[in-house]
Amino acid sequence: MSLSRRRLFQAAGATVALSAAGQVFGASPALAALPWARSDIGVSAYEFDLGQVRLTSGRWLDNQNRTLNYLRFVDVDRLLYVFRANHRVSTNGAAANGGWDAPSFPFRSHMQGHFLTAWAQAYAVLGDTTCRDKADRMVAELARCQANNGAAGFTSGYLSGFPESDFTALENRTLTNGNVPYYCVHKTLAGLLDVWRLIGNTQARTVLLALAGWVDTRTSRLSASQMQAMLGTEFGGMNAVLTDLYQMTGDSRWLTTAQRFDHAAVFNPLAANQDRLNGLHANTQVPKWIGAAREYKATGTTRYRDIAANAWSITVGAHTYANGSNSQAEHFHAPNAIAAYLTRDTGEACNTYNMLKLTRELWLLSPDRADYFDYYENALLNHLIGQQNPADARGHVTYFTPLNPGGRRGVGPAWGGGTWSTDYNSFWCCQGTGIETNTKLMDSIYFHNGTTLFVNLFVPSTLNWSQRGITVTQTTSYPVSDTTSLQVTGNVSGSWTMRVRIPAWTQGATISVNGVQQAVTTTPGTYAALTRSWAPGDTVTVRLPMRVIMKAANDNPGVRAVTYGPAVLSGDYGNTSLSSAPTLALSSITRTSTSSLAFTATANGASVRLEPFYDAHGHNYVVYWNTSGQEPSRAAGASQGAQTDNLGRFS
Repeated sequence: MSLSRRRLFQAAGATVALSAAGQVFGASPALAALPWARSDIGVSAYEFDLGQVRLTSGRWLDNQNRTLNYLRFVDVDRLLYVFRANHRVSTNGAAANGGWDAPSFPFRSHMQGHFLTAWAQAYAVLGDTTCRDKADRMVAELARCQANNGAAGFTSGYLSGFPESDFTALENRTLTNGNVPYYCVHKTLAGLLDVWRLIGNTQARTVLLALAGWVDTRTSRLSASQMQAMLGTEFGGMNAVLTDLYQMTGDSRWLTTAQRFDHAAVFNPLAANQDRLNGLHANTQVPKWIGAAREYKATGTTRYRDIAANAWSITVGAHTYANGSNSQAEHFHAPNAIAAYLTRDTGEACNTYNMLKLTRELWLLSPDRADYFDYYENALLNHLIGQQNPADARGHVTYFTPLNPGGRRGVGPAWGGGTWSTDYNSFWCCQGTGIETNTKLMDSIYFHNGTTLFVNLFVPSTLNWSQRGITVTQTTSYPVSDTTSLQVTGNVSGSWTMRVRIPAWTQGATISVNGVQQAVTTTPGTYAALTRSWAPGDTVTVRLPMRVIMKAANDNPGVRAVTYGPAVLSGDYGNTSLSSAPTLALSSITRTSTSSLAFTATANGASVRLEPFYDAHGHNYVVYWNTSGQEPSRAAGASQGAQTDNLGRFS
């Protein structure tokens, strides 16, 4: 969202409240999503249904469980308040929310679509009937609101928490209240689509089609120039969700509507591979690029593919911090301006959530591109996993991830510049994407194509490859350990291929089967292909040697972050305030434990503990350091020395 969010949030009078304890939820049979009417064009790898992969232990599962606690706790009536009030339906005595869902807040009602998606994902992953029932109830009440449009004075199909007149002002370019109405409608459309696809709720389909029909009617009467002018206001992923609706239904009406949201001022430079991002509001742009990828898969038009792929390369190469995040004060800056913008309001979480969606869309087109998932792993592990507060049983999250010297998660301005979200008095965009992230953490570990299984992420998990009667159980403490094991059981007989990502940061990776090292090429930044005739119980062991690598800021080679394997390390400064980055003696970096990623180093002449940045909670930290001296020859044991990557990014 735009910088005006700060003023708006302050006006909403948000408060911070930590939540109470919850419980952990177990497994249930895998659930299949409804099929798409149209297959995507150009893809060479395919996702598993959410319910086919389960997290089994570790930090990712802990994040999932905390978010599930919140999803089961939250009051549907409170979430419905602004919809009911706007559509002149009884609010049933529910209390109004605060923050971005307060009755006076311009873009109230954006958050509810995120809840619909998260509930639907929780049901698809775990068969969680509490989440399913909440989604079903919200859909039924949204249908009641939509059905009351005549009495409320709205056009048929309209559904929102604010008046339809905001769209008139938007079209006339006279909107002055800070609202981003299509941004909110996008969230509602996406949530309804997910409830239909993942839960099978046909009422969600009915409400969705009526609202999409309203969008079509509303935008079809505008001239091309009027439409392009209107796209100057943030509109989320309208092109993406409407293209998804086309793929889901096969009705070309929705593709036509989606393409009205192709923003020429952004798409044209990217089609020519030009970086014109400086000054743009970052999270306004990334959903458009996801839409371009979806439009390519719907149409085969290569221009859309080029827009999406160029946007990814430009952003990751020239606008991304060491932890995979981007933007400062929600905006892109000049290419390669990294060290110049290490502040408290770096790394808006929504941007990374959307960059991961874009990355996934592009990788499905080019599954030999290991660099896509090198980035994906970096951003998910080092930004979004740590976005959640592990001390909060309801999994509340930060808006920004500060990267200033002495930064701290959970401390910042009340409008969201580092503070934790709350049960009912925040509802920022990053809280919405946060509950989505942490209910689909398993969705990109494994993919398939025919008899080929891709292993992209190294996370304790179980894959039920039901199409082939195969189960894959991955056991690992990665990234604390450099090793993961994958045991295959079930109907594994015959020859098939397991393709394992070999990250660019490793050297000397090995792959063994049942303790015997295999003659498999393991070039960093590629996929190792293990093809064999399998037997039940075969266990693949992947070893990815880790070492310290210094990641230089693109604009200042002397300002660097410390990484070890996939993990960004940060310095623990307790409650000490810092006005500038300490100078880290590179040769002093030493791993001190084999059971955790614990390191020590010397900075400004004093000893400092280093730990994974995703675990940097409850204290001030340093991620980017001034640096001096030579890198350590042995940062983590025998033959595990350090390297310097002056590109400042994963290649």
